[in-house]
Amino acid sequence: MNKLNRIDVAILSVLQTDGSLSIASLSERVGLSTTPCWKRLKRLEDDGIIESRVALLNRKKLGLPVTVFVSVRTARHDEKWLEQFAAAVISLPEVVEFHRMSGDVDYLLKVVTSDIDGYDKIYKRLIKMADLTSVSSAFSMEEIKFTTALPLA
Repeated sequence: MNKLNRIDVAILSVLQTDGSLSIASLSERVGLSTTPCWKRLKRLEDDGIIESRVALLNRKKLGLPVTVFVSVRTARHDEKWLEQFAAAVISLPEVVEFHRMSGDVDYLLKVVTSDIDGYDKIYKRLIKMADLTSVSSAFSMEEIKFTTALPLA
């Protein structure tokens, strides 16, 4: 954040709410003319601060209303095992987040699926992928907050 000034932060804030804006609309919202705005945007992309611009899809309307948080424990912690396990988990399109954790849980997966039967199929694929000590699943009852916007202030 050290290299960013208030206009850079304004550009990022606006894009976090609507990444589809044209340069003209973006520059108007942040109070710049189009060329300087485009140059700043290009720099933010080139510096890797803006990784990509995507469309956020409505999971429920696409038939994926169920969110499951899957806690995985393993007795294996060697690099080769992790590479194989990570590659296998990454290959599952239903896994939308995959984290290596500290504490009692080794890995945490966020899975989106159609229903409990859909999750059971994913679970069965998961336990075939690697030697796991335990797998625990927690179904989200209600999504109270969801955002992709990062706190920039």
